[in-house]
Amino acid sequence: MTEGPIRILVPSGSLGSGVREAEVRRGVALGAHAIATDAGSTDSGAAYLALGVSKNDRGAVKRDLAILMQAGAAAGIPVIVGTAGQAGGDLNVDWTRDIAVEIAREHGLTPRVALLYSEQDKATLKALNAAGRIRPLPPLGPLDDATLDGCDHIVAAMGPEPYVAALQAGADVIIGGRTTDTAVLACFALMRGMDAGAAWHAAKIAECGAQCTVRPADGAGVLIAVGTDGFEVEPLNPANRCDPHSVSAHMLYENANPFRLTEPGGVLDVTRARYVALDDRRVRVTGSVWEPQPYTMKLEGAARGRYQTVMLIGIQDPDVLCRLDEFHDRMLAALYERARRSLGPEAGDFHISLRLYGWNAVSGDRPPPGAPPPREVGVLFVATAETQALATRIAKACNAWFFHFPIVPDQELPSYGFAFTPADIERGPVFEFRLNHVVAVDDPLQLVRTAWIDVREGADA
Repeated sequence: MTEGPIRILVPSGSLGSGVREAEVRRGVALGAHAIATDAGSTDSGAAYLALGVSKNDRGAVKRDLAILMQAGAAAGIPVIVGTAGQAGGDLNVDWTRDIAVEIAREHGLTPRVALLYSEQDKATLKALNAAGRIRPLPPLGPLDDATLDGCDHIVAAMGPEPYVAALQAGADVIIGGRTTDTAVLACFALMRGMDAGAAWHAAKIAECGAQCTVRPADGAGVLIAVGTDGFEVEPLNPANRCDPHSVSAHMLYENANPFRLTEPGGVLDVTRARYVALDDRRVRVTGSVWEPQPYTMKLEGAARGRYQTVMLIGIQDPDVLCRLDEFHDRMLAALYERARRSLGPEAGDFHISLRLYGWNAVSGDRPPPGAPPPREVGVLFVATAETQALATRIAKACNAWFFHFPIVPDQELPSYGFAFTPADIERGPVFEFRLNHVVAVDDPLQLVRTAWIDVREGADA
């Protein structure tokens, strides 16, 4: 099927970030064939997959999804959501499912909802790994069963095929688990027979909504029109605009190679793509090429680790600010000594770090010699231990020295500005990603489970 360009309304960069109702109405009026949006990523860390929760406020997600579902129902076009609930695990999908059902019942909507689950069973992955179907991505090495067992939740990033299957089966709303950002936006155009290079490239450009426009703050979404030989992109806000630079630049976003993008089942090559302004708002792109490859899905596994307690101070003492290298090293050594002396062997294998904001907390690199001292620094103390109680005991043991450590001997002890009282804040467990691997599959639906809900009946179909 190859009729016309296929228009995809991308209402925002992520569900819950603030869909603009007027923009959605305009996109529908311009002939959108589908509404598609990403709803999460790994950007905010491993906690959301490990815990199965969203970083977004439920009310914000419900507001956005209600606008999209009502617009989709009125226009008779599907609403497609990927990486639901921030991390795309089963719990995240079910959280979003409950919101969608609630919206449907409150607004008298009767959608057929497809749920795409991509969370993985560890036994299945162990078998695939034993068969040589899982390989690491740098910098990790080969996968072992212990690493899989240590993960709280594991997902495989879907491509467009499960979405295409759900659309072909009559889904009005699709709530997908972990999916590549681009697959969510490309699936409808691919289903309708549009050029694969154009569909994937358009999806990459539109994945963050208005971020590909000249003034991203002046809008939330964009409309992409994918054809058989290229695509067009325009902002949904009439006051905003795209130009060749703003569109082409988005290939740099979260992509090590701005000309090649690896996706399940292939690589997008935009080396010879041409970006041409159609007018002062719209850009047309041609020359994108899709190179089919053996089908792989990226695995993401999250786990909770040890526990942390933190404290925070601010320092304007000029003696300290002129000797920050020395201050950091001497204080850190003193805090380790204080913790070991106070807790003894009971402390176990603990860790203390000092992060000096305004000096090197972000980079971790020490400023070059001769760099002027900062006006002030904030010092974040982080104690990491096997239990929360131990982390807090270490912080309490270090409290006095952290707030009064002198850089100049034989003077009265200084007092640094502490941000909170009590000073020690229990941060809870550390969450981390433990998988950076891909799994080879024979069928894009092999590791995906699909469930259906018909709100008209209020039960599984």
